[in-house]
Amino acid sequence: MFREWGFLLTELWFLIILAALIGLLAGWIIWGRRSEVNIDTSEVDALRADLDACRAKHADKDAEIENLRQAREAALAAETRAKNAESEALAAAVAATAAADAAAMAAVPAPAPAAPVENLDFDGDGVVEGENEGVKPTTLDAPRDGAADDLKQIKGVGPKMEKLCNSLGFWHFDQIANWTPDEVAWVDANLKGFKGRVSRDNWVEQAGVLAAGGETEFSKKVEKGGVYD
Repeated sequence: MFREWGFLLTELWFLIILAALIGLLAGWIIWGRRSEVNIDTSEVDALRADLDACRAKHADKDAEIENLRQAREAALAAETRAKNAESEALAAAVAATAAADAAAMAAVPAPAPAAPVENLDFDGDGVVEGENEGVKPTTLDAPRDGAADDLKQIKGVGPKMEKLCNSLGFWHFDQIANWTPDEVAWVDANLKGFKGRVSRDNWVEQAGVLAAGGETEFSKKVEKGGVYD
């Protein structure tokens, strides 16, 4: 029995020693070969160099962009200052011009008051004759065939003026169209309350158009209604 135990112990030690030897051999093979492997880091180094170069290039671009931004801001600031200076100069020029105009206006003498219409020399003979100015036109006691023209189609002749013209013997466009300058002066002087209206509103020319069957812009408005309604 003791022999069997001794044999078993011997076999056990033998197996342990054999396993240790195998482990040492395997370790030597694995670690020995690993130590012999040379890792090539040149590609990694190249990539790192490219990365560093890229970073440097970006840094240069960032610096260039910042310089451009600062230059642009400086140019804008200078342009703004120039525009402000120009505006101030323009405002000063406008103020100076206004002051000069005001001074010039102050230096201009006030115009003489216009002569009253009642005292105008309508016939231009140098004599203010009042109602005896010029030459009285041919008048009518009543309209021809009992039908008077609508004198209100003449600009400057309203309903009240039309009645005044009728009272003076003027009923038709052709009467007014044929007035001579002396006759115009007489009518201008005798339109009580409306002296000078014939010349100011150019009745003769308007009446000539209407007497010939034509129309004026004003007569069209009167015909449409709403002017004296």
